[in-house]
Amino acid sequence: MQHFASDNYAPVHPEVMAAIAAANDGAAVSYGGDPVSARLQDRATEVFGERARIFPVLNGTGANVISLMASAPRWGAVIASDVAHIHTDENGAPERVGSLKVLAVPSVAGRIGPDAVDRYAGDIGNVQRAQPAVLSLTQVTELGTVYSVADLKLLADAAHACGLRVHVDGSRLANAAAALGVGLREITTDVGVDVVSLGAAKNGGMLGEAVVVLTDDTARSGDPAGLAGAVPYLRKATMQLASKTRFVSAQLLALLGEPGTPTSGTSSSGTVAADGAPLWLRNAAHSNSMAARLRSGIETAGLLEPGAGVRVTYPTEANVVFATLPRAAADRAREHARFYDWAPGESGDRVEVRWMCAWDTTDSDVDDFVRAIAAAL
Repeated sequence: MQHFASDNYAPVHPEVMAAIAAANDGAAVSYGGDPVSARLQDRATEVFGERARIFPVLNGTGANVISLMASAPRWGAVIASDVAHIHTDENGAPERVGSLKVLAVPSVAGRIGPDAVDRYAGDIGNVQRAQPAVLSLTQVTELGTVYSVADLKLLADAAHACGLRVHVDGSRLANAAAALGVGLREITTDVGVDVVSLGAAKNGGMLGEAVVVLTDDTARSGDPAGLAGAVPYLRKATMQLASKTRFVSAQLLALLGEPGTPTSGTSSSGTVAADGAPLWLRNAAHSNSMAARLRSGIETAGLLEPGAGVRVTYPTEANVVFATLPRAAADRAREHARFYDWAPGESGDRVEVRWMCAWDTTDSDVDDFVRAIAAAL
């Protein structure tokens, strides 16, 4: 089935499937006490830094909820953008399960700035208000844009200055790193992020993500357990601890690479090396390039010309293209490949759509789809 609906539609990458099969060799200690999970921990310190602690979980919503619960007291609140997944698409899980109020702030093309912290800093210490405790950022944002390294540092510094922790919803963190031409550490640990929800399923995994604690913040927070001490208990209490954790760990290890292998394969120009790049980077760079090809194909075909019918609504910075077009044309194009409506268009007869590319999207998939859009128009 050809699709531009979601990178969740993509199959499991063969290297990930092979890693799962390799982990299925005899008995192993349950709940993460197995050799595969031990190697994953070793690899996490190589990729994210020596203080990093990685905790495999079952899905992205679980990773977000655990990360936020570990980062905030019961009376705490989470500052996030108005389009953040934790605010719009997780059925209120941080609030229902984590008892944490989400404080949504307006975004520009999905991104927020340090003024998002300033907006609620005055509430700190006011018993009448939910207490801001965490700044949550989505990288790549829900609108396909990417925070720069410099912007992430400014945001983390602003949050820490007010005593807030910093969480990154990294369901597409790999795509952001590939787009910026940096490693995973450069957009997390090195800019001051405290905890990451690390995505896998959208980048070639089967199921399972991870909570990655990046800092030993016991001194700053005054909590003797700190984030790394809290996550194991929260993972169990929120039903995110797999008894056969080795099969989740195997997927993450296949994507990150075995201990001792290169942590990135990008040059200073951001290109991916043909050899030596870890799977997370190869997959993400490919899906990003397919979105760039789709965006370029639409333009080359003249579909963005005035009166041609298509208007791209956000920058194409990762693996997704957002655009508006006549609703009837969108429905006709959907006969060729699945994709989702995102929002109303500029008028009642137009609709905004999302065209998402994945690790398995091919050049011919993109080129055929561009022709289908042109025919639909």
